Amino acid sequence: MDEAALIQAARGGDLDAFNRLVIEYQSLAFNLAYRIMADPAAAEDATQEAFISAYRALRRFRGGSFRSWLMRIVTNACYDELRRRKRKPSTSLDQLTETRDDFFEDAESTISTGAEKPEQEAVRSELRLAIERCLEGLPNDFRVVAVLVDIQGYDYQEAARVVAKPIGTVKSRLARARAQLRDCLQLTAELLPTRYRLEGGMKN
Repeated sequence: MDEAALIQAARGGDLDAFNRLVIEYQSLAFNLAYRIMADPAAAEDATQEAFISAYRALRRFRGGSFRSWLMRIVTNACYDELRRRKRKPSTSLDQLTETRDDFFEDAESTISTGAEKPEQEAVRSELRLAIERCLEGLPNDFRVVAVLVDIQGYDYQEAARVVAKPIGTVKSRLARARAQLRDCLQLTAELLPTRYRLEGGMKN
C-alpha cells in the first residue's frame, strides 16, 4: 500500500498499517528528537511518546503532509520532555557542521583546510564546544526552528507547519537565533571565519 492507503487503514484500527508508517518515519522522528535533545535516551522517550500520540490522534489527521504533521507531534513531545527534565535542548554538534546555513559552512571550511591534522582536530573541537555553549543559551523556540531549517534542511513552509506558526514567525525566530549565536560566538572570534568577526564586518 502507498502512504495514503496505510494512513487510511491505520485510521480504521489496522495496527499493522500503523507499524509500517512507524518503520517508514522512525529514523526521521528520532533524528529530529535527538538533534533537539542531544540525549539518546531522551530522544527515544520523546519519539515513543510521539508515535503513541500520533496513533491516538490519527483520526483527526485531515490530509496534507503526513511528515509535517508527525514532526509537529515529535517537536511537541520534545517540548514536553524538556519541561519534565527542566533543561534546555542542545543539538548534535556532529550534525551541526552539516547545516546548509552559510555561517556553518564557512566555519567548517575554515577549520577543515590549511592545517595539520592534529591542529585541525583541536580547532574543530574547540569551535564545536563554543557552538554548543552558545546554542544552549538560545530560547527553545529559537532553537527548534534553527534545528529544523539550518540542520534538518526543512524549508520555511514546512518548518512553519511543524511548529504551527506563520512563516513570518519562523523567519523572525531563525534570524534572531542566528544573530544571537553569532554574537555569542564573538567571544571566540579567533575561531570564526574572518567575515563573521566584528572587526571584519560581520554579516547579519
